[in-house]
Amino acid sequence: MRVDRLLGSMGYGSRNEMARLGKAGGIVLDGAELTDVSKRIAVTPDLPSRMEVDGQPLDPPPGLVLMLHKPLGMTCSHKEDGALVYDVLPDRWRRRDPAISTIGRLDKATTGLLLLTDDGDLLHRVISPKRHVAKVYRATLARPLAGTEAELFAAGGLVLEGEDKPLAPAALEVLSPVEARLTVTEGRYHMVRRMFAAVGNHVEALHRERVGGLALPDDLAPGQWRLLTPDEIDSLFA
Repeated sequence: MRVDRLLGSMGYGSRNEMARLGKAGGIVLDGAELTDVSKRIAVTPDLPSRMEVDGQPLDPPPGLVLMLHKPLGMTCSHKEDGALVYDVLPDRWRRRDPAISTIGRLDKATTGLLLLTDDGDLLHRVISPKRHVAKVYRATLARPLAGTEAELFAAGGLVLEGEDKPLAPAALEVLSPVEARLTVTEGRYHMVRRMFAAVGNHVEALHRERVGGLALPDDLAPGQWRLLTPDEIDSLFA
C-alpha cells in the first residue's frame, strides 16, 4: 500500500499533509527518512516497530483489536451526547478508515470488558449467534434471589417481554443472596437486565468479566485499554 494512503487511512492526515511531512523528514522507515510517500510498502504486524511518524512509533495498522475496561457512564456510540468510549482512544483513531467500532455494546450503566476493532470480519464472527461466544456478567440485584432462577435460565425457553423467540439456555452461579454470575451466548438488547426483570428482580449494577476465553485483567483500571495479542484474539473463540 502507498505510504500516504496508509497513513491517511490511519487518521494521520490527508495525502498532501503526509507529503509535506515526508519531505520534512517526519516519516522514518527502517531508520531512513522516507521522503517519497508514494512508495508502496507491505502492511505487516511488525510495521510499528520499523516505522516512525513525527518522532513516534507508527500506530497499529488496520486489523487492530483492543480491550477496554469500560467505566460507568460511558456510551458505546460514535454520535451520542456525553462521554463516549471512543473518548479514551487517541484522537486520530476516530479518523481511521475502516472505523474502529465496539464488538457488541455495553449500556451506559454497565461496566467491564469491552472489545473494539476495525476488523469487520472479526466483529461479525464474535457477535454471530452461530458462534455461541459466551459473555460472562456479574450482577448485583435489588432483591435476594428466589432460588429458582438458575434452573429457569438453564432450561432455555424464557421469553422476554416484547419478544416471541425464547432465550437460549444460560448458566447462573449464585455468589451471594443479591449477587450472581450469569453466562449467556446471545446478545439481545439489555438482555441480562431483562432476564432478571422477568423473574421479578432488578439489576442495580452490572459488570462484564469475560468474552469467550478472554477475561478482563485485574490490572486494567476503568478507562484504560490495551491491544490484544494474536493468542488473546484466538482465545475469544476458545
